[in-house]
Amino acid sequence: MDTKVIGVALISLIVGAGGTFIAVRDTNEIPKGNSHMMPGGQMVDDESMGSMHGAMGDMMAELSGKTGDEFDKAFLAEMIVHHEGAVDMASAALKDAKHNELKQMANAIISAQMTEIQQMKDWQKSWYDVQ
Repeated sequence: MDTKVIGVALISLIVGAGGTFIAVRDTNEIPKGNSHMMPGGQMVDDESMGSMHGAMGDMMAELSGKTGDEFDKAFLAEMIVHHEGAVDMASAALKDAKHNELKQMANAIISAQMTEIQQMKDWQKSWYDVQ
């Protein structure tokens, strides 16, 4: 498996892919045409890769025109989902990545994202009584 693809996938998630909107299928096939191999041997086509970036656009759209508490509520909700996607993707890297450097990065991502998720959930509860 191409470690560059895995690294780019992890970075894409951190920068804004979200991960929860990716349509993938498990397979042992070699990537063909406009397909990309993801961690765990999942194949993602160019359309789905675009949807990862589109997911970030969707998240940004949820913030558009909002200010104050309305913005803060939407921001927290979207960021929690985004961070949960990062944790899911990093967990896949722990399981399936070949290089220890990626596994070390995945552990760091999981630790940081879980801490931030808990902080944001605490703020939701404290500020907006969201459970």
